[in-house]
Amino acid sequence: MNNTAKNIARVIFWIIEVLLAFRLAFKALGANADNIFVRIVYSLTKIFVVAFEGIFSRTSTKVGEAIATVVAMIIVALIAMVIIKLIKPKTGISVENAEHTAESSIDE
Repeated sequence: MNNTAKNIARVIFWIIEVLLAFRLAFKALGANADNIFVRIVYSLTKIFVVAFEGIFSRTSTKVGEAIATVVAMIIVALIAMVIIKLIKPKTGISVENAEHTAESSIDE
């Protein structure tokens, strides 16, 4: 079960990182913000980038947005690593193992 949880977490964070990479590429290449795909990527990733905008006030807007996106990618990757590490493997005795142990003690 916990491998499933880890895999789900990995996929979610992978999708976020890919979207942030698209955002970085679109900003760096000057993509048309009126394009529907570009608008969707910008709106989905805004929540991850907004906290890091304006870190360097003396840079141009384009460079500042790129820096904010890179910082967001790094922070999301670190958070993903921590969350995936916190998902502990399932411990304890399984029901099948408990039944087998109970049957063998009855036979004795």
